[in-house]
Amino acid sequence: MSGLLLAVRTGFGFLSTIPVGITMEGLDELVKRSYLFVFTGIVLGLLIGMFTGIVEYVFPANISAALVIVFIYYLTGLNHLDGLADFGDGCTAHGSLEKKIKALKDMSLGIGGVAYCVIGLILLYASISSLQQQIYITGTISSLPQWTLLPLSLLVAEIGAKQGMLTIAAFGKSIHEGLGSMVIDKTDVGKYLAGLAMGGVVSVLSLGLIGLIGFVAAILGAFGVLNVSNRHFGGVNGDCIGTANEIARLTSLIAITLALIAINAGYGGLSWMLL
Repeated sequence: MSGLLLAVRTGFGFLSTIPVGITMEGLDELVKRSYLFVFTGIVLGLLIGMFTGIVEYVFPANISAALVIVFIYYLTGLNHLDGLADFGDGCTAHGSLEKKIKALKDMSLGIGGVAYCVIGLILLYASISSLQQQIYITGTISSLPQWTLLPLSLLVAEIGAKQGMLTIAAFGKSIHEGLGSMVIDKTDVGKYLAGLAMGGVVSVLSLGLIGLIGFVAAILGAFGVLNVSNRHFGGVNGDCIGTANEIARLTSLIAITLALIAINAGYGGLSWMLL
């Protein structure tokens, strides 16, 4: 198997629960081509979007929103959510930089991690539910059927989540050796821009300017995680990369919802541009 194909396969093994297997050779090939995180996000986003289209047709809005969240974590696994939990423990730990890093790396779960995860899941449900409401009010955008808007929004959010991971890897400084440091050390500006171009094009093709807004918001959310990581830990690790995935997905969905609110409120030129 060529290095590229091995990297693609490993991307699904690393970033999802799809049983394709992971080897150290595959991880080496993947981190050499870390822009493939975004490619993996595109495929995962399409799968999430397809599932969303089905449950939206079958179930009431609130139930379908909850089922979408279940499917997101069924497909992508809980590793990134676990990263958010560790991140929460580290950020809420009191004391020196060393104590915060120790809490970040600690395998046990503290109240800070529980709080961060609970708040994150509540906000994810609220953002999907609010997005459903705004889509119902908006109708069609750029001739896209109404039923496609939520699946495409989730596609953009998943792409943004993976670009968020690249953002941490490209601009962060590793604080210790591990799987996270492998990604950080191999992700340079060129790989970051390759992912940025790939993700930006697919996001715009999916939802036009609204897709671009969601994609950019995901990156800004990741930079927010990077800023917090630098202040609390003096750098980043794999847990911070996982946190960026969760926060970037969330900020993307919130930004898309706000863009639809702008359309529905008829905010002058902004409304015309988004339509």
